[in-house]
Amino acid sequence: MKDHKKYSNKTKAAFILLIVMLIILLGNFNTLRNSKNVNDNINAIYKDRLVVAHYIFQYSKQLHFIKAEAKKLDLSDNIKKNEIIHTLDIIHNIDDLYAKTVLTNNEKRHFDAFLGSCKEINKQAENKNWNKIAYSSAQALKTLESLSQIQIKEGKAKLANANAMYSKNNSLGQLQIALLIILGGITFYLLIVKKIKRKIKIPEPPSMN
Repeated sequence: MKDHKKYSNKTKAAFILLIVMLIILLGNFNTLRNSKNVNDNINAIYKDRLVVAHYIFQYSKQLHFIKAEAKKLDLSDNIKKNEIIHTLDIIHNIDDLYAKTVLTNNEKRHFDAFLGSCKEINKQAENKNWNKIAYSSAQALKTLESLSQIQIKEGKAKLANANAMYSKNNSLGQLQIALLIILGGITFYLLIVKKIKRKIKIPEPPSMN
């Protein structure tokens, strides 16, 4: 009866271990899933920033054209005005696409400053003030350079944070898996090995009669 009670306690302990294993297993899957989701989301933002880098390149290309046109001496004022306004229309077509991307408050401030420079260029084109157009174009290009640096810096920072979080969760997941293996071994020993040992009968010594 004592042995039966002892084995019963071991069985209860084994079932408790099984429950703990199940909890660890569920926690492990949840951790890994969340880690992957966070990593995917941050990488999606970083990719979005690569799209913004393409927009910045397009902006820069058009502004260099405006700046060069404003400095040309062999073009009539009307031709300059029409070409600059047409180029500004191309720039404005990018504005909506740029505004839909993921931008921080700092990036929004720089983008607003860039839009202000573009409005100034348009105003000076109407007045045919070519020197001020060249200056405003140079200011807009400096703003774009600052935006580009912000994009690179924040993109790298977010990616580094995502990778660090991903590595941390992976390490935690591996630790949980190791605990599962240990608990599985203990459970196997309590449920199987002990039971087998109980069934083994010790041979009786030969009778002397």
